[in-house]
Amino acid sequence: MAHRSAITGRYISNAAAARHPRTTVTEAGSNKSAGTHNRSAITGRYISDAAAARHPKTSVTETGK
Repeated sequence: MAHRSAITGRYISNAAAARHPRTTVTEAGSNKSAGTHNRSAITGRYISDAAAARHPKTSVTETGK
C-alpha cells in the first residue's frame, strides 16, 4: 500500500505515515470512478468541495479516469 501526504500530495514512507497519521492517506488499489472526489485524510470519508476548500491540509482531491 502507498501512503500519500494530504499536505504535499507526495508519496511518503511507512515511517512518515506512522508519525503523521492525521495528514496521511493510505491508498489501496486505484481510483476507477469518473470525476473528481475529495477525501478527508483524517476520517477517510468523501467530503464536499466546500469542506475540502475549508481544510486544504487535511483533504486529498482524487481524479478518476
